[in-house]
Amino acid sequence: MSEKTLTEEQRPEKKGGKLVPALCNILGTLILVAVIASFLPVTAPRLLGYEIYNVVSGSMEPEIPVGSIVYVKPTEPTEIQPEDVIAFQKNGDTVTHRVVRNLQMEGEFVTKGDANAAEDLDEVPYAALIGRVEAHYPVLGNLMALYTSFLGKLYVLIFAACGAMLNLLAARMRDRD
Repeated sequence: MSEKTLTEEQRPEKKGGKLVPALCNILGTLILVAVIASFLPVTAPRLLGYEIYNVVSGSMEPEIPVGSIVYVKPTEPTEIQPEDVIAFQKNGDTVTHRVVRNLQMEGEFVTKGDANAAEDLDEVPYAALIGRVEAHYPVLGNLMALYTSFLGKLYVLIFAACGAMLNLLAARMRDRD
């Protein structure tokens, strides 16, 4: 038997030989970009000095719905004005409510949740202030909650691994051809 060696020019063209690797590469890249983009609302504001919190109660609805994410900028207590929305510590929890009055002489805020009928029972001492809520976005808080859970981290890791494997598969398919 004689073995025939074909040169590059003599090899028959495969239909779709470049299409499948290209599609794998595009899909893998899109998956990796989606994973990175989904982390941006949670990580990028931290680089700009914001604290980020997930809203878990309806005391500020409809302005700030449950499942929202709030970006809080550290602010001097004396700069807080009535109608500002602030975040503060209360009994180990972070609370987001609107300022009714800033009692500068006493060093306290009178606050109220938008959905609540009356002002909060206790004044908020200046020392408990985290900062002023600068922005809030619905649904992103649920995304943040997902990323902080074990199962959420596992899903993101698997999703990113799938994207990387699709890119590796595309490279191997190109090298084989």
